[in-house]
Amino acid sequence: MAPTPRLHHVGVSAGAARLSVGRAHPKDLPALQELLSLCGLPSDGVTDCLNGFLVARDGDRLAGSIGVERYGACGLLRSLAVQPDYRHGGLGAKLTRHALREARRLGLRRLFLLTETASDYFPRFGFRPVPRQQAPPALRSSVEFASACPEAAICMERRLA
Repeated sequence: MAPTPRLHHVGVSAGAARLSVGRAHPKDLPALQELLSLCGLPSDGVTDCLNGFLVARDGDRLAGSIGVERYGACGLLRSLAVQPDYRHGGLGAKLTRHALREARRLGLRRLFLLTETASDYFPRFGFRPVPRQQAPPALRSSVEFASACPEAAICMERRLA
């Protein structure tokens, strides 16, 4: 079991002065699934990989999420979601940076993602489009690749090492 990361604080302009970012807990699951649904993202497989999720909290409220699933030396970045009233304050970027640090801490060499709507967002973090077939077989057998995200989703990769 991976150690729990320290809490980090991020400032946002939408409604709260400070948010804490830390590992998701089982009690976060209903709010996380609700947030993913609100953002039009699949929640398939979230229960099985909850320990790979980071969440931003405003007190007891879940403001955002991002997940890193490990598949050997590679990982899958998934479920970057931000509550509508916390958007445009940099929370998505902060969650992405936290997830990249977590992927490095795990020793991952490459990180992949699938997106239907954010292919213009992720290049600022070093991701580039790649053919879906370039993802390792174990990653392609994940719930995200196998069933949750349609074939039309753009596959992107970032090398970490």
